[in-house]
Amino acid sequence: MSFANLKSKSMDISKLVAEANAASGQVSNSNKYQDDRKWKPTVDEAGNGYAVIRFLPATEGQDLPWVRYWDHAFKGPTGQWYIERSLTTLGQNDPLGELNSRLWNSGIEEDKETARRQKRRLHYVTNIQVINDPANPANNGKTFIYQFGKKIFDKIMDQMQPEFPGETPVNPFDFWTGALFELKIRNVAGYRNYDKSDFKAPSPFLDGDEVQLEAVYNGMYDLNEFIIPDYAGAHDPKYFKSYDELKNKLETVLGLATGAGSTLKNEALAQSAEAAPVRSAIEPTIVAAAEPVAGIVAKEEDDTLSYFAQMAAED
Repeated sequence: MSFANLKSKSMDISKLVAEANAASGQVSNSNKYQDDRKWKPTVDEAGNGYAVIRFLPATEGQDLPWVRYWDHAFKGPTGQWYIERSLTTLGQNDPLGELNSRLWNSGIEEDKETARRQKRRLHYVTNIQVINDPANPANNGKTFIYQFGKKIFDKIMDQMQPEFPGETPVNPFDFWTGALFELKIRNVAGYRNYDKSDFKAPSPFLDGDEVQLEAVYNGMYDLNEFIIPDYAGAHDPKYFKSYDELKNKLETVLGLATGAGSTLKNEALAQSAEAAPVRSAIEPTIVAAAEPVAGIVAKEEDDTLSYFAQMAAED
């Protein structure tokens, strides 16, 4: 919708909640991993960080103010990295998702552990404006793309769908009735922790000045490229690879292309390549206890793909 219609047709929170609940239950591998459109909070040497941001509404032509995608990022036994978006984002079969399903259902604990290491990672993407970035003041007042994980999304859902009586639902993405978000990051046992992050009291963004709000609205980024293959306006036109491209990459990373790997893994890949009737594209949810990795302060579900890409480049 246009900015002129945005206020009169402000999205019903119930629709946002319904869409989020329905979906609960998705960067590229170009050689350039620095995207100036994207903002990431800066943490100090202790792993702590602070910033204030404002989540922005859906852009024209988009139903929701966020998109989500799945990816995989792990280092194989060959020493090579598999850093790819999962085709399950698009509701399609994915070779690694199929392999993980077979490994998980093999009944062998070692296979389950392998599936855990190779599991999907969920990411949300939205537009924000940075209000206060103490580590990088030049970002203040600018619009960025922000990628985050389930922990922060849960806090958004808590605003839209409060648990306790007397609490008023708030749409954090709304220009007029939304709220600033204080992002407080701590290093807890080697992982980024967002528990102390919270929303401030609802207030009109930019004091409701519609001239400024329209300028912000017109400067937001189209998020379709994160979920639509070969999207015409994509910053990177190849976010999603084909099934065969992913399968070949997976075989190389796992050492299966040269006959290495367990029989189960080889059989799983062979079966997944037969293009039998389409199976469920949803990889089973794998819940595993988190284990800190030496030298990695910020490794958790909402780590960005660029983080892993940088690690791969360093090897």
